Amino acid sequence: MDLHHPFVTEFPEHRETIRSLKLADGKFRAMFEEYHHLDDEICRIEEEVEFATDQQIDELKFKRAKLKDALYTAVHKHESALVR
Repeated sequence: MDLHHPFVTEFPEHRETIRSLKLADGKFRAMFEEYHHLDDEICRIEEEVEFATDQQIDELKFKRAKLKDALYTAVHKHESALVR
């Protein structure tokens, strides 16, 4: 079972937009890096390399999901602006 959820792997059809936003938008890049930091942390906990309570892991997963939503919203907004 693959425990990692890299953002680009989750949305491969948006790879170029993600790359472009990472280069041009500091806020997007910071959110992207935080998302991947959380994803790595969650993976280490699930692989039992690190320990966390159920509540802690749930909070981390919730934060990762919120970041994923924010990142996807930014990608969609950027692509919509290009179409106009």
